[in-house]
Amino acid sequence: MPARVGIVVRTRHRPAFLTRALRDIAAQSWTDYRVVVVNDGGEPAEIDGAVAEAAVDGVEIVHIAPGAGGRCVAANVGIRALDTDYVVLHDDDDRWHPQFLTRTVAWLDASPGDAAVSVTTEIVYEERRGAEWVQVGRAPFWAGMQRISLSEMMSVNRAVPISVLYRRSVHDEVGWYDETLDAVEDWDFYLRILRAQGIGFISSEPLAFWVQRPDAVGGDANSMFGLASEHSRDDAVVRDRALSEWVRREGAGLPLYMAAADAEMRAHVDRAVGDAVDRIVNRVREEMRADLRAEIDAHQPVMSRLRALRRRLAGR
Repeated sequence: MPARVGIVVRTRHRPAFLTRALRDIAAQSWTDYRVVVVNDGGEPAEIDGAVAEAAVDGVEIVHIAPGAGGRCVAANVGIRALDTDYVVLHDDDDRWHPQFLTRTVAWLDASPGDAAVSVTTEIVYEERRGAEWVQVGRAPFWAGMQRISLSEMMSVNRAVPISVLYRRSVHDEVGWYDETLDAVEDWDFYLRILRAQGIGFISSEPLAFWVQRPDAVGGDANSMFGLASEHSRDDAVVRDRALSEWVRREGAGLPLYMAAADAEMRAHVDRAVGDAVDRIVNRVREEMRADLRAEIDAHQPVMSRLRALRRRLAGR
């Protein structure tokens, strides 16, 4: 019988992270899963060695030739290798609470209207100390979040792959990860899900840990930082594509009106801010002048005596 959960681990040139990720998966209380490691253009022997070092049973490895992959290609290749009910992307540097799979599987089993479920997530900051990456801090990701909604997701992504378990069948309905994108592929995918179905949310102690290394460069960098320009560009691509669909279907009237209204509002805010700054500057200037006059008046008797003394001395 097929396993119920499929876990895709995307990796490239990061054997130590990969070994850590596999051991993290092995610590799960839920054990009915399959793991597919997708080597996205790295050295096959390096990846094979990292998997062997992790000593986790039942791990399948798929090697993609250099130049033939990418983040989305690697995700799609891994998911297509699975025949499980549920899937999740566990990138090689992120981590889970041991109860992550147990609790997310239970949610989807009990919530047939949800295509996916996300969890409270914590950011873990790491710095290199010698040969090791060491945790140096933590912060909540979207502190106080209680739901995943389309309106909020349209503003900005509120989930990351390590925090989302979803039904594999959703790919038959909304498509695969968009291989024309170099970043924000998860956000684009969640938006497509939310157009038709729900994404549940487990509000609890953090069950997923998004690991970040802001100072890292090269292969050790997170996509959040290492692909910053790609994030900005592809964010605009996804938004423009959605706007184009709207215009083709509904016409350009409403977007044109909203664009003009937005420009007018920005100009109004700029003028209001400029006027407020001018008022503050003028008030401060007048207060400084008043203070200076008061200071001069307070010292006037002393100055008069000094001038008188100077005249007497000059007359000698």
